[in-house]
Amino acid sequence: MLIDGHGRSVNYLRVSVTERCNFRCRYCMPDKPFSWAPRENLLSFEELFLFIKASIDEGINKIRITGGEPLLRTDLDGFIKMISDYKSDIDLALTTNGYLLPQTAQKLKDAGLKRLNISLDSLKPEVAQQIAQKDVLKDVLKGIEKALEVGLKVKINMVPLKGINDNEIVDILDFCKERNIEVRFIEYMENALAADDLKGLLGKEILEKVKEKYTISKIGREGESPSFSYLTDDGYKFGLIDPHKHDFCEDCNRIRLTAEGNLIPCLYFDEAMSIKDAVQSGDVPKAVEILKTVLKDKPKENRWNDEDSETSSRAFYETGG
Repeated sequence: MLIDGHGRSVNYLRVSVTERCNFRCRYCMPDKPFSWAPRENLLSFEELFLFIKASIDEGINKIRITGGEPLLRTDLDGFIKMISDYKSDIDLALTTNGYLLPQTAQKLKDAGLKRLNISLDSLKPEVAQQIAQKDVLKDVLKGIEKALEVGLKVKINMVPLKGINDNEIVDILDFCKERNIEVRFIEYMENALAADDLKGLLGKEILEKVKEKYTISKIGREGESPSFSYLTDDGYKFGLIDPHKHDFCEDCNRIRLTAEGNLIPCLYFDEAMSIKDAVQSGDVPKAVEILKTVLKDKPKENRWNDEDSETSSRAFYETGG
């Protein structure tokens, strides 16, 4: 079992396989040029798997593949199969913008992937294009339907932005309710790489939008999930991820690994330690030692809260959110 410096059990590893993305979402990397870490700087899937195997042996039982956009990395299904073959009952998920799912969903399912989180910020083509800076909606919707068709469990993530898509909160909820999939509304997380003119809605503002159509009741946080769950009066469950609240970090069970081998203890923090040399030399015990050091120094909470207006300099496309 892995325990951090504040006594929290850590069983969830998020692995970014690329920082590349085929969108330029305004809340993530709107001005990022098409210049990336050279491919030779990235850990190979075999090297990543060496660390993942050791992490599973130490107590990790939940893995999420992220990016950037993870489906841009060639042979991702082979990497997923490595993990699934090693521990078939592991909770193995992937976060994606959905654009490439029409071509890849079946391969991912066959490789052992169990769950998908798909970003869907608008049901209006022009608004989706405004946010992603690319005409994306038709392919994303096709990707959602394909994922459901092949039997993957799907959740939808939406980031409501004032004056852009905040009038679609109920529409997105209804879209998901009709398909029996859960939506999670995510507070916009301020970061230095986002467009300057963006302003997100706080959780209470998001809930007020939902209440324009539904009566809702609280369920609460389920396990170590960062999502606070609610129930509409007709029985539909949805979630709210609100990192600005003080209780968001209380049960944090996550650690993040970037494609270049940096272990990051908290989404907000820039502090990291690299396992790259250790895994490339085959020194798995050293990599595990580094993991335990990072966990020992894992902060108690992030810096997003109502009293602190600090903006993170963390590039979310390196860590997968």
